[in-house]
Amino acid sequence: QVQLVESGGGLVQAGGSLRLSCAASGRTFSIYTVAWFRQAPGKERDFVAAINWNGGITDYADSVKGRFTISRDNAKMTVYLQMNSLKPDDTAVYYCGSGLVGNYRGTEYKYWGQGTQVTVSS
Repeated sequence: QVQLVESGGGLVQAGGSLRLSCAASGRTFSIYTVAWFRQAPGKERDFVAAINWNGGITDYADSVKGRFTISRDNAKMTVYLQMNSLKPDDTAVYYCGSGLVGNYRGTEYKYWGQGTQVTVSS
């Protein structure tokens, strides 16, 4: 079993920055793709960013491209999401998922964390 725990969320003003962390346990984490998704109240869970097992491939939703950066440190078993120039539309619960997937943007990740709240005020 892979366990994932998100942290780093909080309340920031528009234009501010946050760095989210997804800390993992489990022997197979280092070979898994990891992705960030977000879900606002009453909305569907949407793809944000993904990174492959060694960090050589990344993918971003158009809405965050140029503002967010995903990275990973397999020695620390942690994936990060650096979020800059935050907007009120970024307000959501952010989740990380991991697994062996063919489509980085899909929701078919095997393991999920419980989420961390990000609130951006205007």
